[in-house]
Amino acid sequence: MKKIILTVLTFVALVSCQSDQAYEDLNRDPKNPTQVQADFLFNSATKSLYDQMTSTNVNLNVFRMLGQHWTETTYTDEANFDLNGRNITQNHWSELYRDVLLDLKTARENTNDDASLTQAEKDTRNAQIEILMVYTWAHLVETYGDIPYSQALSPNEFVLPVYDDAATVYTDLLARLTAAIPNITDSGFGSADPIYGGDSAKWKKFGNSLLLRMGIRIADAPGFSSLAQAAVTTAVSGGVFTSNADNASLVYSSTTPNTNPVWVDLVQSGRSDFVAANTLVDVMNALEDPRRPYYFDQNLGAGVYVGGPYGDNNSYSSYTHVGDRMLDPTNPASLIDYSEVSFYLADAAERSLSGTPALAAGFYNDGIKASFDDWGAPGVEAYLLKPSVNYLTAPGTWKQKIGKQFWLAMYNRGYEAWTAWRTYDVPTLNLPAESGLPVPTRYTYPVNEQNLNEANWSAASAAIGGDEQTTKLFWDVN
Repeated sequence: MKKIILTVLTFVALVSCQSDQAYEDLNRDPKNPTQVQADFLFNSATKSLYDQMTSTNVNLNVFRMLGQHWTETTYTDEANFDLNGRNITQNHWSELYRDVLLDLKTARENTNDDASLTQAEKDTRNAQIEILMVYTWAHLVETYGDIPYSQALSPNEFVLPVYDDAATVYTDLLARLTAAIPNITDSGFGSADPIYGGDSAKWKKFGNSLLLRMGIRIADAPGFSSLAQAAVTTAVSGGVFTSNADNASLVYSSTTPNTNPVWVDLVQSGRSDFVAANTLVDVMNALEDPRRPYYFDQNLGAGVYVGGPYGDNNSYSSYTHVGDRMLDPTNPASLIDYSEVSFYLADAAERSLSGTPALAAGFYNDGIKASFDDWGAPGVEAYLLKPSVNYLTAPGTWKQKIGKQFWLAMYNRGYEAWTAWRTYDVPTLNLPAESGLPVPTRYTYPVNEQNLNEANWSAASAAIGGDEQTTKLFWDVN
């Protein structure tokens, strides 16, 4: 089945596979069980989520282009914001619904049916599943807007699921996450857990850090101030990341099929499709940012970095390339990291959601230090003293200061770089050289939805203000 649950043929197949339970029981081979173990499904869903968020295959993930950290060479459609020519929005939607959410749902069902587990083990496993499900659902809302939610994972009941209001979904996700975190009391999936190996303390920090992120995400949305306050307060009191050792990272292997997908996309496939974008390189050059030799290579000579004009047809040999770490098959990928969390804490301090504005500079510095530490870059103390970087002297409002350094720190995390720009509106991104189109603020709905779930798609499109790439979502109000 190649399409997600919203594709009619997929629903029919799912339903027909479950049509006669009694007959199935009589014909089941006990040596070849049809029910997949929960830990296998959890592991598979986790890897699918990390791979999808990390890949740079232009059929799957173009967030590094939307955040303008990278740009393309020969094939420039995606850098010019053609997101449907290769069905990118469809593929992203399908991967998250089918290979992440549906597998996690089944893992939860199989966990609850497993009589060999204690109640504490079940509760912890379900909480770990819930954290990843909330992460994925929140990402879908932040990417598309209104989405199928309440009816989305019930193929026997809802062949064409309705779209739920994005703000309502987000509110429910915050409640789900808040309820799940205290249930982590055991190792859960233990050694089958590819993120923390069953470390319950780190899973709690992951959950609370996600809760902090979601609280900050809605802080500007009208009518959400009290909900944002509650989420941030609960997250900080519960304990968020305090170092890079807490990062929600997946460590890849040096052997296929468990290598970092960027290595697959660029090295194994022998592709030269990307160079560093001038948008990013120009900002880092102006700051004389010490992370440049770690983000990029020096193919243009020692200390010389020239980004390719964003959205142009760029010669690979003429512009700065991505650095060696990006080409390492074992390079870890993160869903959320300490640098990101530190910038959220700086934001929360400025809003007096947690602490006071006087604390913001310290968290801002922590975010930059965490990024330097993660990349192994020296010179962070001198960098923080630069008038253009120092929190007290850097130009702009507090949002502009935080947003700029946040965007810089999210290199190799294209979605969060794009979302930092959507949140703080800095830096000024370039219009692509060929199309001149404005930078998207959301993904449009998949074409399959227009064709197969037309009535619900039409209602959702009208509800969010139009199914356009530049429609602002409920949380993106600045």
